[in-house]
Amino acid sequence: MSRSAPVVPVFAPAFAALLLALALALTACGGGAHGNPGSSGVGDPYFPKAGNGGYDVTHYDLTLAYDADPDADREADPDAGREADPDAGREADPDADPAPARLSGTAVITAHATQDLSALDLDLKGLDVESVTVGGRPARFHRTGQELTVRPHDDLDKGETFHVTVRYSGIPETITDPDGSQEGWLRTADGALALGEPTGSMTWFPGNHHPSDKASYDLTVTVPKGLQAVSNGDLTRETTSGNRTTYTWHTAEPMASYVATLAVGRYDITRYDIPRSTTPAGLPVYVAVDPAQTGASRKVLAGIPEIMKWAEDNFGPYPFSSTGAVVDRAEDAGYALETQNRPVFPGPPDTATLVHELAHQWYGNSVTPKTWRDMWLNEGFATYAEWLWAEDHGGDSVQQTFDALYDQGEDEDGDEDLWSFPPAKPASAAHISDAPVYERGAMVLHKIRQTVGDDTFYDIIQGWAATHRHGTADTADFTAYVEKKAPGKDFTGIWREWLYGEGRPSHG
Repeated sequence: MSRSAPVVPVFAPAFAALLLALALALTACGGGAHGNPGSSGVGDPYFPKAGNGGYDVTHYDLTLAYDADPDADREADPDAGREADPDAGREADPDADPAPARLSGTAVITAHATQDLSALDLDLKGLDVESVTVGGRPARFHRTGQELTVRPHDDLDKGETFHVTVRYSGIPETITDPDGSQEGWLRTADGALALGEPTGSMTWFPGNHHPSDKASYDLTVTVPKGLQAVSNGDLTRETTSGNRTTYTWHTAEPMASYVATLAVGRYDITRYDIPRSTTPAGLPVYVAVDPAQTGASRKVLAGIPEIMKWAEDNFGPYPFSSTGAVVDRAEDAGYALETQNRPVFPGPPDTATLVHELAHQWYGNSVTPKTWRDMWLNEGFATYAEWLWAEDHGGDSVQQTFDALYDQGEDEDGDEDLWSFPPAKPASAAHISDAPVYERGAMVLHKIRQTVGDDTFYDIIQGWAATHRHGTADTADFTAYVEKKAPGKDFTGIWREWLYGEGRPSHG
């Protein structure tokens, strides 16, 4: 007989109790594994891997250094764009590929856990990750595609605020979107331009890159002396030491990462204030223009004060602390983008485009779509702003613009694409910026205006911007809001035929 045989029944209950007490004690002090990994992706209908679950970011603190890469292959003059000659980048062959540049960064991400977390994902495409800490303690991490998975030393409790620090470097990538356009990190003749819609911001900093998670930002970027670095929000500091200049930008209001930007290059900078009746101080305006575009841009950009006053009259108080614009060369980007505070333009904008992108500051940047399916809430509103501007400034009335678009469906050479899908249900990720989202989206707004009259219509669009200021919303939120503001009206036909219906609606 084994000597241990009679001992087991005597000590087993006590030993089990001791193990249970130890497990409970470890869990109470955070040493036990009690969380689950956050999801990789939020399940967006068109970009399911974008964003991540399990936490919300409240602030990004990005410290970046931008340097020409001496080891990278170049097709351009290897000396083009270097700091020794302040005009070198502009005198380089405009048809030559611009030199790649390295980006070194430290991202401190402040977030709170929305569940008990044993691991969390960040979106980061390309670039080399050197280290990750959570709460100041080294964390394990690994990479799979655009996912940077982080395993904290200790699990995070639901409701806990935590800090993730990622140190990284490399040559940022350019992404080709499903519609064929390019975004992410775009090389320019003398620097770089970061554009993020819909997923490009993950090429230059790690984060929760989905419009449903907005945060404030601090960005400090150091560049070779002679270059400027322009970003969102307010320029709070500019210092030069030796052959390097550091710019610090602060964005206090929540911002979706897809409208974050960084433009590095040589710019003509204009600063001024727009007088405002609502506050004692003027609204700061910061305009950065490629020197080759300055002359052609001057007249239109001088209209920013008039446009902003008109927009506040129509859409309500401006939701941000500053405004402006960034104008680069046409070959640097193939499209304008409503980057927060100061939109980016590929070459001198016309007035309609400037109105469109500034209107996005209310609709898209302040009131941000919950998913990429809701893009018409951005583009339909901004397109309608163009129509309203024309109506108020001697152009076609909104009704004339609406009728001309509707009648296209009757012409042999009409724009069939306008009726190819409903604005609230783009056909795929490749079509979220197509005509139905923009123009048919604006037509939905005009049908609402026809139904409720001007007074109620302006109450709706101003109230929508105020109610969801600095937040997110989707199409269901909007239709419910409209019905609440005009309870005696029937919107069934508008929603069925114009917003969600297939094909050309039966009536204009």
